[in-house]
Amino acid sequence: MAEGVVGAAAYSRTPGVLAEVWGRSVPRDVVLVVGAAAMTGAAAQVALPVPGSPVPITGQTFAVLLAAAALGPTRGAVSMLLYVVAGGLGVPWFAGGASGLGTATLGYLLGFVLAAALVGRLAVAGADRRPWRTIGMMAAGNALIYLVGVPWLAVAMGVSLSRALALGFVPYLIGDVLKAVLAAGLLPGAWRLLRRLPTRDANRRNR
Repeated sequence: MAEGVVGAAAYSRTPGVLAEVWGRSVPRDVVLVVGAAAMTGAAAQVALPVPGSPVPITGQTFAVLLAAAALGPTRGAVSMLLYVVAGGLGVPWFAGGASGLGTATLGYLLGFVLAAALVGRLAVAGADRRPWRTIGMMAAGNALIYLVGVPWLAVAMGVSLSRALALGFVPYLIGDVLKAVLAAGLLPGAWRLLRRLPTRDANRRNR
């Protein structure tokens, strides 16, 4: 009983995001930022074309939002900015191995940066520690990506906003729901696991 109370107290004092549980440093932050950008690039290679749309179904958004929840707003946004800038300069890690920014999907890429900042901030507030809150956090991040991506798609393709919604929003809803449910298992599960592990403060006291 006492151990459970102590564990719960230690859990409540853990840092706002998963990446900070064992502290932080500049080299670690650099590795995390670059790693998150690379993870997003790898997830983008899992791409399924959508007939009539230049926006494929990929693992990008899941990687973006998951990384942001783990890293927090600043490192999450910086990692996605690195992803966008490096891809724009020629790194072939956009969907299907593409690079460059002159595409109809640029709005979604810019939305990644904003969504990472939002989701990271929500995670700091504890939104990734309970399944339903995690689903809401993922929904908010996805909504922001579409809020930027769909209007850009409409302009780039020269179509109406309703047509852009049909091409760049509707086909992805089922996948977004599945990704949110998966995140609702992964993120709170990771926090539950941390309750059973020694915290940094506890390690210091034991020295």
